[in-house]
Amino acid sequence: LSGFVVGHAGLLQSLLMLFVAYAIIWLTVLSVCAISTNGAVQGGGAYFMISRTLGPEFGGSIGLMFYLANVCACGVYVLGLVEGVLDIFGQDSSDLTNPLRSLPQGYGYSYLYASVVLLLCLSVCLVGASIYSQAAFFIFILVTVVLLSILLSFLAVGPRQITIRHGGNITLIGEYTGINRTTLHNNLQADYSLDYTTGNLMNFATVFAVMFNGCTGIMAGCNMSGELKQPSRAIPIGTIIAVVITFFVYLILFIFTALTCDRTLLLEDYGFFRPINIWPPFVLIGVYATSLSASMSTLIGASRILHALAKDDLFGILLAPAKLVSKGGNPWGAVVYTWALVQLVLLAGKLNTIAGIVTVFYLMAYAAIDLACLALEWASAPNFRPTFRLFSWHTCLLGILSCLVMMFLINPAYASGSIVLLLLLLGFIHFRSSSSSWGYISQALIFHQVSTGLVTLTI
Repeated sequence: LSGFVVGHAGLLQSLLMLFVAYAIIWLTVLSVCAISTNGAVQGGGAYFMISRTLGPEFGGSIGLMFYLANVCACGVYVLGLVEGVLDIFGQDSSDLTNPLRSLPQGYGYSYLYASVVLLLCLSVCLVGASIYSQAAFFIFILVTVVLLSILLSFLAVGPRQITIRHGGNITLIGEYTGINRTTLHNNLQADYSLDYTTGNLMNFATVFAVMFNGCTGIMAGCNMSGELKQPSRAIPIGTIIAVVITFFVYLILFIFTALTCDRTLLLEDYGFFRPINIWPPFVLIGVYATSLSASMSTLIGASRILHALAKDDLFGILLAPAKLVSKGGNPWGAVVYTWALVQLVLLAGKLNTIAGIVTVFYLMAYAAIDLACLALEWASAPNFRPTFRLFSWHTCLLGILSCLVMMFLINPAYASGSIVLLLLLLGFIHFRSSSSSWGYISQALIFHQVSTGLVTLTI
């Protein structure tokens, strides 16, 4: 990711993207922490929070869109893993010295490989959350070791030239210079060009969309709220720690990448960490483990959202299979349902093709969470007493505005389409659902205004 972003956007714009992305994420995290510490959080994560605050129409609409974002994100991560495998082991791979370049390539083969990876994710998620959490912890340890090896390699490995091949007889030479002032100067400014994996011309919005997909894991713990022993404690602590750590990891990688690698290497070889690592297989292990973990996380997280939607019966018989659970409580029906949808997403073939859609849907969900927290704060709801107080209506409002602005900057068509979809879902749920016992924030706002008026008249 760092090579792709710095290669196209340059270090200065890359840092701008990073700060904008994490500003949006941090504002949303404040709202998530506030709502999650207000009381018991059941299964469904973000959907549960929004629906029990803004009512079934808004909650169901955003919940379904957030579910679709996770489905598409799972497809992105699976396709990313396949691209990483083919880059090394494909018959036309960029590694000319690898004797294991035997996997045939092409659209059909890529879809087959992606389906196999997704089937592996399905098998883990069908067993249940416990086996997933154990696998995720093991992967975390593994990735931490790999990350340390990458950072050490920037300091320990000397300058070298790296041969890059992209199909046929197209061979390029990239250069790893080590920490070099001239290299940094050459990498400061943007140089948007064609993405060799898709042939599309990159720009600020498209690069930001891809980068933001790598930063959107903040809802992973939230989506697993039904499996957490103390969600009101685990969600804020885990989310805040994850955001802080990942921000500094990206920051360090962006800076070291710009200091040590020439533009050809960054633009033409997104797997450049491997040939400059002190032990190249480390990077392969880290890339594959991270992609697999992200795929499983979005698959199991999406299934929990779908199961919560199905239990609330907002979409009727359409989601009936998602209500099925095992004896141990694992919603296997929702897992299989989600797996089938991800299979359809894999037909897109290239991860950058759907990255913009995923990012817009995520931003829409983030804006809804900020709106839910803002509404509770403005309504002065008597049952809204979160133990986490590092937020205000200002942070909520700023979070909403920043999400909406970035949605339209990334892709006005996707942003407009997502809003139209939201309105259609709002109307559909409103006309088919009965009155809910959850309460509506509009009722709280009206009650607040009436109470304020009565107090004023009394005075």
